Amino acid sequence: MAETSWWICATCAVEHDERVEVCAICADERQWVPAEGQRWTTLTEMAGAGTRTDIVELEPDLWGLTSTPEAGIGQQSKIIRTSAGCLLFDPLGFLDDAGVQSIRELGPVVAIVASHPHMYGVQVEWSRALGGVPILVAEKDRHWVARDDAAIATWSGEREILPGVTLTQPGGHFPGSSVVHWASGAEGGGVLLSSDTIFANPDRATVSFMRSFPNRLPLSGAVVERVAAHVERFAFDRLYGNFDNVIPAHAGEIVRASADRHIGWVSGDFDHLT
Repeated sequence: MAETSWWICATCAVEHDERVEVCAICADERQWVPAEGQRWTTLTEMAGAGTRTDIVELEPDLWGLTSTPEAGIGQQSKIIRTSAGCLLFDPLGFLDDAGVQSIRELGPVVAIVASHPHMYGVQVEWSRALGGVPILVAEKDRHWVARDDAAIATWSGEREILPGVTLTQPGGHFPGSSVVHWASGAEGGGVLLSSDTIFANPDRATVSFMRSFPNRLPLSGAVVERVAAHVERFAFDRLYGNFDNVIPAHAGEIVRASADRHIGWVSGDFDHLT
């Protein structure tokens, strides 16, 4: 984990080959650059400040990995375990020996996938620490990669990455935004790892669809319908977002009802309430 030639954006925690004037991911309208300007950090600096990783079992064969204090956006990585290996989804922008060991103990990781560029984290460093694991990057979002590596391979469309674990690409938040369907999750009811392509709201009874969450940019009704219809091809009772947000039950029905609500609002159906 030695750092001699690469850097981490302190705001989004995405790794970079070099310290550029401003992180392109943060300068985009979906993210933000701090008022005080661009700041860079390293794993060494973060570890020196007391950053550590923590892992928690969310349900059988599904774990969440976080860092404390939060690194960048502060996502919760998800690890699905199957008899054929594990998938690491939305890798953190920090790693340490304890986190690497925790994942290794679950079984071999066969792939690392970020749902979209905000979640790239230190994906190359995770790959190297786990033995050169392939990193799958959506072809439509490949240009956002700021630290290249031979382990990176592009993909598009849909792929069964492990038995019963399907990586699929509804787009929306980013053109390549991806979700994972895990057929045997939720006691056989199916789980959708939706990151923030479909965001589990705090009420645990609705979800949201946005181009930018921090800057409050909505998606159009047509795109929301496309995203909802895309995931309706899968059966899922539970939905996990990219933090600790979850829709614990009836998630498929909730996604459809929330999509219809969003479409109604942006179409003006509820203007009489404003």
